[in-house]
Amino acid sequence: MAGKHETPFLMAVSTMAYRQVRAFLRMKARVAMSFMRPFMWLFFFGLGWSMSLRGQAVRAALRGLSFTDFVVPGVAMMSVFFTSFFSGTSVIWDREFGFLKETLVAPAPRSAIIFGRVLGDSAVAVLQGLITLAIAYPLMEDPDPTGIPLALLAMVLTALIYTSFGSAIGSAVSNIETFQLIQMTVAMPMMFLGGTVVPLYRAPTWMKVASLAVPLTYGVDAARSALTGVGMLPLWLDVAVLACLTPLLILIAARAFEGATAP
Repeated sequence: MAGKHETPFLMAVSTMAYRQVRAFLRMKARVAMSFMRPFMWLFFFGLGWSMSLRGQAVRAALRGLSFTDFVVPGVAMMSVFFTSFFSGTSVIWDREFGFLKETLVAPAPRSAIIFGRVLGDSAVAVLQGLITLAIAYPLMEDPDPTGIPLALLAMVLTALIYTSFGSAIGSAVSNIETFQLIQMTVAMPMMFLGGTVVPLYRAPTWMKVASLAVPLTYGVDAARSALTGVGMLPLWLDVAVLACLTPLLILIAARAFEGATAP
């Protein structure tokens, strides 16, 4: 007798991942805004502030880096962060328009459905981070090209973490307005505590401690360490923390999704 779930797990995952990428590309306005946001930050912080934040005092505060070298990895990771976190809205939209109900009656485990969603949305976030980095990379004064693979790894792990986080929130709330309120309340403090555009090297002790509770901190620090050789924490520790948090957040997203869609 056939089992309850007839569709192979990997096939269900790949199908949902492909669907998420296609769904994102069809939303032209979202694509445009997703790419415009990091370039706005790059223009104001990378080009604007770099013209005024010069001199030995600034380099000393940034541990020898120019402000441009400091901010480019942060802006690239910020692009990954916002895109992956915001992807949780797709769960709500699918629920409101009925696609989620159609997905749930498919002969596939719900864990495969949410895992596929996370992979697809993470791929979109990483792509945007790579495009941002590719355009901003020539602006850096002394980057280390050998660190690009490690920066890519940091992007992938950060995307998986925040896509899972966003999907868990999207599964738990009932409307898009609530999700957006939660996102803005949580995302802005994370962005600044994560050290994307604000250096934490000389921050107060309480702020440094608070930043260690933010996964984005480790992603930004890993990318910055890989590309410039300067970081707040050892690179191996950044990667280890991200690698430990990734399966944990995916599990939380799966449990939240299964709980929210239980018959």
